Amino acid sequence: MIVIDLCCPQEHRFEGWFASASAFDTQLERKQVSCPICGSSEVRRMPSAPYVQTRSTPAPQAPATATMPAAPQSGSDQAARFAATIRQLARQAEDVGSRFPDEARRIHRGEVEPRSIRGAASGDEMGELLEEGIIVLPVPPDEDLH
Repeated sequence: MIVIDLCCPQEHRFEGWFASASAFDTQLERKQVSCPICGSSEVRRMPSAPYVQTRSTPAPQAPATATMPAAPQSGSDQAARFAATIRQLARQAEDVGSRFPDEARRIHRGEVEPRSIRGAASGDEMGELLEEGIIVLPVPPDEDLH
């Protein structure tokens, strides 16, 4: 997994999680990467500091993917508001449980009507969805969603 800092023409900064640099390039070419705030698919990569793992530094454990606005100046308040918004959206989505990867593919391929879904997927399944150009977003834990 790689995390890439992105920005749209309206200067909305956000980050995306991708299976690899080539997966990002492919999704960008296909206009499958878009700003979560304004929806623009004209995004550009921003400079960012590399993450270097050492033996004493644990690897990040966030699940694969997604685009999330970067928290501006007011760090924890902004992050808490964003997490609450994502949880609210998830409450409104159809819970497909462990069928999430298959259902996301069916929606992506146009086999079923597009709709918001939520469910469970392993890190490997999330990576595979990303490689296929299917944008998925991890949702912060919330007791109301279970």
